[in-house]
Amino acid sequence: MKVMQVNCVYGKGSTGKIVMDIHNGLVEREIESVVCYGRGQKPNGHGVYKTCGELYSKFNNFKSRISGIMYGGCLISTAKLIRIIKREKPDIVHLHCINGYFVNIYRLIKWLKRNHVKTVLTLHAEFMYTGSCGYALDCECWRDNGCESCPRWREETGSLFFNRTRRAWKKMRDAFAGFNDNLIIASVSPWLSERAEQSAILRDKRHRVVLNGLDDSVFRYKDAQEERKLLSLDDSKVIFHATPYFDVSESNIKGGRHVVALANRLHDSNVKIVVAGDYDKSVSLPENMIMLGRVSDQERLARLYSMADITLLTSERETFSMVTAESLACGTPVVGFEAGAPETIAIDGFCTFVKYADTDALAAAVTDFVYERKFDKSEISRMASEKYSKRIMSDAYIKIYSELTGDTQ
Repeated sequence: MKVMQVNCVYGKGSTGKIVMDIHNGLVEREIESVVCYGRGQKPNGHGVYKTCGELYSKFNNFKSRISGIMYGGCLISTAKLIRIIKREKPDIVHLHCINGYFVNIYRLIKWLKRNHVKTVLTLHAEFMYTGSCGYALDCECWRDNGCESCPRWREETGSLFFNRTRRAWKKMRDAFAGFNDNLIIASVSPWLSERAEQSAILRDKRHRVVLNGLDDSVFRYKDAQEERKLLSLDDSKVIFHATPYFDVSESNIKGGRHVVALANRLHDSNVKIVVAGDYDKSVSLPENMIMLGRVSDQERLARLYSMADITLLTSERETFSMVTAESLACGTPVVGFEAGAPETIAIDGFCTFVKYADTDALAAAVTDFVYERKFDKSEISRMASEKYSKRIMSDAYIKIYSELTGDTQ
């Protein structure tokens, strides 16, 4: 069996690390593996190809802002990708997040369909069935007839002039129409799979759920006393919040403003909120918040999770939540808002999710977990390893590949 994965990035970001883990897992099992990706540095691994130049990607990004169609264009890089597929002749093409202005999604899907290529599509976000939006939030248009008058079209597409979300939805629907026997849709959470099965674009396809995997040799419960000393936490209770960028604006989907509101509520207690993520240093924040900036060292990130009494999740929407999986793998419970997927991938008994933006309920849940409950962190870590490890993820994908090819390898 030979597998080719296609993703926007490789080896960085959540999906890039997932693709790399699957690639390495296949190689370890002596299954041929090839990766094509579009953005970032040039590859230095065997069987890894970069298919798009950075300037060309930026040019296509600019074009999309004029045209209002996010996932078109990219004719040169798409042709290069198809040439590699023809040359490598994989038994399976496994698509991940193929946004990022490096491939024409419509052309690629139609080419795979027309050439009867056995294909796995992993949904990490919602845009493959909404046509444009990565997060549909409360919109229901994607379920049946597609977009009509999207109120968030500028925000979601970056278009400067035209609302073409309806056309984009139709183009995605037409690309997938009739692509059935050789296609399996793998969603990274039960919540995302349920939505994909309800969508007009993907409802007639075969659907599976494969939880994202992580490196449980890194993300595991470990002694973090030195980390506490480094941050001068002494006997404080610790809430940890991890985010790519900490933003307190009303429109930010990760909900930084709710972290600030919680910090203000807990100002007179012995609770400290430690935040990992880039942030605007000009923004005034409560004194009980410790801002670390970006933490790219995964070992340190695992120690920060391990150190905390709870991890706080304030997102409005998540299609999986690596923060939830990583925190539990490090033995730390999660408290947050109901955001879609986290409630369906978490481990029962060690997480609580309250109605989105209900700060009273959030504060009550945080106080309960921090002061009233006791947990065996080693046991939480063990259970999480059995659920979220990269080995289990790779095995699940190999099972899907075998289902498509009939190969029992």
